Amino acid sequence: MHRRLQLLAILEAGLMGLFFVQSIRFLIGMIYSRIAGASAVTALTMSGITIDAPIRIPDPALVNSEVTFLIYMLALPLITLLFGRVRPFIIVSVLLVALGRLFMATGSVLTPLAASALVVGGTFVYILMLARWRMSTLPYLFIIGFTADQLLRAFGNSADPSRLPDYLNIQIILSAAVVIISLLQFVLNRQREGDEVENRGLLPITGAFGLAGLLYLELSLLALPNAIAGRADTNHTTMVTPLVVATLLPIIPTVRSQARAFISLFDANVRGWLWMLLIAILIVLGTRLNGVIAGAALIGAQFLVSLTWFWITRPRADKERSLGPIWVLFGLVLFGLLIVGDNFTYEYAFVRSFSGDAAFLNQVIPPLLRGFRGFGLGLLLLAVFLAVLPMTQMQRRVAWSGKTGLSSLLLLLIVIGAGVGAAILSRPPVVQGVRGSEVLRVGTYNIHGGFDEFYNDSLEDIARTIQGSGVNVVLLQEVDAGRLTSFGIDQSLWLARRLGMDRRFYATNEGLQGLAVLSNVEIAFDDGSLLDSLGNQTGVQRVQVLPNPNTVVTLYNTWLSPLFDLGDTQLTEQEQDQERQLNQLFGTYIQQACSINVGRTLIGGTFHNVPDSPLVQGLRNAGFSDPFAGAALELSSTFVRTGLPRARFDYLWTCNLPSSGTGVMMNSYASDHRLAFSEVILNRAPGS
Repeated sequence: MHRRLQLLAILEAGLMGLFFVQSIRFLIGMIYSRIAGASAVTALTMSGITIDAPIRIPDPALVNSEVTFLIYMLALPLITLLFGRVRPFIIVSVLLVALGRLFMATGSVLTPLAASALVVGGTFVYILMLARWRMSTLPYLFIIGFTADQLLRAFGNSADPSRLPDYLNIQIILSAAVVIISLLQFVLNRQREGDEVENRGLLPITGAFGLAGLLYLELSLLALPNAIAGRADTNHTTMVTPLVVATLLPIIPTVRSQARAFISLFDANVRGWLWMLLIAILIVLGTRLNGVIAGAALIGAQFLVSLTWFWITRPRADKERSLGPIWVLFGLVLFGLLIVGDNFTYEYAFVRSFSGDAAFLNQVIPPLLRGFRGFGLGLLLLAVFLAVLPMTQMQRRVAWSGKTGLSSLLLLLIVIGAGVGAAILSRPPVVQGVRGSEVLRVGTYNIHGGFDEFYNDSLEDIARTIQGSGVNVVLLQEVDAGRLTSFGIDQSLWLARRLGMDRRFYATNEGLQGLAVLSNVEIAFDDGSLLDSLGNQTGVQRVQVLPNPNTVVTLYNTWLSPLFDLGDTQLTEQEQDQERQLNQLFGTYIQQACSINVGRTLIGGTFHNVPDSPLVQGLRNAGFSDPFAGAALELSSTFVRTGLPRARFDYLWTCNLPSSGTGVMMNSYASDHRLAFSEVILNRAPGS
């Protein structure tokens, strides 16, 4: 009976964990998307500009209501101050989460953001109830939840397939299953309630801080194979299986016993600090080195972090009052601050000064937010400190326990099965390269982080745009590889597999934002280099493709710093910054004007400047050809945003590659940029 109840409890916690991980990832992305979109709409409305774009326009009033509902849901754990002593309230929390997750899948009753907020708030209620009544079960919620999410994302090419319409029937079954399991548990547990005193605990304030730190570490980096691959500059596929195994290993009692034996070798006063140091060292190595060694370090950090989930609660003494609901709110505030900080490690360059009554903040807030440049590792280390804080304060007890035996063997088989499943699900498809063509269609496309002009998630529309253009190779800018605000998706990986193309990604910012090239032509070589920048960190990506056995085409993909109208002096400095970046590109790679010695070469990307600017004229002076030269702006503009004049910011410059035709995907609204392409002739000798 006891083993049966334990299994049911773990199944319930695992399903709740999966719902929670899926929902909180979705919620973070939706908060960014909805607030950014509503802000854009509000700014246009206040300027008296009519919005007529044929895309979904966020309603600022509705977004405001969604944010208010979110705040209420995040305060929902306070209800356990009243009902936490009532054990059947666990069922209520399970029902809230199951319904919220179902509403997310159906898109009915509540908006997707509100439904995900209900799931997250309900799960925090469930976490507090588990801490009080089934303390030993709580770590399984996170361990199994993150593992299941990894397996689903392996199937979805880094995207969460539960967002697809086809997943609805599966979600109905899972929601019903978790409610049935919870009810069954309650019925079977009634006769054993007096036997589980030793399994009752509480969430102390250090545990709430640890919860915040652990969630940030897992969601932003360690539980995502594509985020690890981006940070470590290694292959995504090779990271999936070992990461799934590292995440799931702590469920094995023998593993926990070995961890207990190791940590018990050290004085109780230093155990937690040693554990913190080990995780910090592995994260520093993983983010500062490159390749498989760096990836292995981050996977090792994930294993240690996964073990740390057992430390966020402690046993509750008789008649001890738990303030866990209040501490959870403190933890949520800390988690929110970490998320905001994470966002500005990527978007520090876009911070604007306040105006009007808020202008007095300009001496503090904008410089503070701009100071997040390069602070990604600092945030991770701060999260490590928070995550291991409960362990440093718990000196009389070692949280890891577990008996070796048959259960360890059975669980080991489950871990191995999960690893094998991950390997099968993450296998890359075989890409048959196009060969023997006399022409090559090359495009450039700034995908705006996977969002359209009003920050609706538009990755599928971006894929359709690329497919509709018929390009063989496309240079992508503003590509995310696993950012929290982009729902944790490796966008170039997802697009490549969706379109049956090969891909290369070059990170310019914190390992998870940068440039990418998709190609259905064989890629022979790729590398890249960072460019000096006063604003957003940028770089240049070099890729060589082989359309024919004896034909090499070298592609340079870049994104030059944007120009912001902040005053004449600053604008001049920004233009000089662009010129420095272009000079670096030539000085590092091309080193001369276009000639037969340069070979078949194409430079493309977002230059953030107009055709008659000195910057663009410099490329003409270097002998590079503009296939769109002389075309009317209506036919060649690539930047289209409501309230602003059309402009051409995205270019393709060719050397020894005559153009036989050009085009711009004007009817696509998947981004605030348009895909521009040129068909170049390959069968002429360079210089002819």
